[in-house]
Amino acid sequence: MEYVILAVVIAVIAVCAIAGLVVSGRRRQQLPPKSQAPVITAPKTTPQEPQVGEEAAPPTEEPRRTVEEVELPEAPEAPEVPETVEVEAAEAEAVPAVEVPEPTAGRLVRLRSRLSRSQNSIGKGLLSLLSREHLDEDTWEEIEDTLLTADVGVAPTQELVERLRTRVKVLGTRTPEELRALLREELVGLIGEDADRTVHSVKHEEGPAVVLVVGVNGVGKTTTTGKLARVLVADGRRVVLGAADTFRAAAADQLQTWGERVGARTVRGPEGGDPASIAFDAVKEGIAEGVDTVLIDTAGRLHTKTGLMDELGKVKRVVEKHGPVDEVLLVLDATTGQNGLIQARVFAEVVDITGIVLTKLDGTAKGGIVVAVQRELGVPVKLIGLGEGADDLAPFEPGAFVDALIGD
Repeated sequence: MEYVILAVVIAVIAVCAIAGLVVSGRRRQQLPPKSQAPVITAPKTTPQEPQVGEEAAPPTEEPRRTVEEVELPEAPEAPEVPETVEVEAAEAEAVPAVEVPEPTAGRLVRLRSRLSRSQNSIGKGLLSLLSREHLDEDTWEEIEDTLLTADVGVAPTQELVERLRTRVKVLGTRTPEELRALLREELVGLIGEDADRTVHSVKHEEGPAVVLVVGVNGVGKTTTTGKLARVLVADGRRVVLGAADTFRAAAADQLQTWGERVGARTVRGPEGGDPASIAFDAVKEGIAEGVDTVLIDTAGRLHTKTGLMDELGKVKRVVEKHGPVDEVLLVLDATTGQNGLIQARVFAEVVDITGIVLTKLDGTAKGGIVVAVQRELGVPVKLIGLGEGADDLAPFEPGAFVDALIGD
């Protein structure tokens, strides 16, 4: 019995050993060899249908060329530009366009509407008073007050009233047309038509005509100088500007801008430099260039400052080393009235004033200052400013001025 059991155990052990060997052999057959890399296969995709514009056939490889092998088309030759055209184009960019100033002939007639306020004060006021049926003493006093308020001055007012009294008494019956003609004649006579109101700007043997522009601060002196350059250019003159106002900031820049508009060169110096030196250089350049006129804008002066006024005299003396000064134009603000007469007296003591420029006459009802300043200085009004426009400076014409005052 013991032998039977032992034999069974041995048989079971043998069967298990055989089964283990069989299973391990099968596993070895399924594993890949260690030296062989696993093969990865791409997933299968279904071919897509050809789209619009594509070839149904599979693409074929074409031979490729390098950059060196590709031939580029030759660039077209640029048209040749003459050198003169290039220079002219560069100059056109650098130099601003030159303006053509408005002709001066008849300019005051075109600007007569600017005197509307003075017209209401003098012209219409006097015509209304003279049209009364009875001209008693009270009426004549009103006429005097009207003239004095318009800054005609005491002596010219008394002279005009006496002449009007005499002529109205002789005339008798007075129609509006007769009164207007009478008043026009007397006002023109009071202003004076015989005076030489020409701005002397013609070149002479010694060189160009030299014009000094003087005045106190704030009267529009630099602007007036620029406008005067336009007046002279409009009359056919060649002009050089001298920026001798070295004390006011940007005065030289302002004058240079005015000059560039009409093609006139501006001679300037450093800010705060010697005005007499700059004026001297301006005349020197004018002689070298052979221009007709040299306009010199002097620094604004306070008529109460003796030192500044003496310096103005120095400017004139230095300029006269080149030749005579043909014009000394005093710029006055018409709105200042009698104060302008005080300024005129002081300037006349320092330099010989040859003409008056009245500015801002469009903004005042005191057109009578024309008469008063002429009587005070004994020199004529040559130019009047009637607006802020570039061509609003007009040569003074007594007849046209009186016509603008009394209206049609």
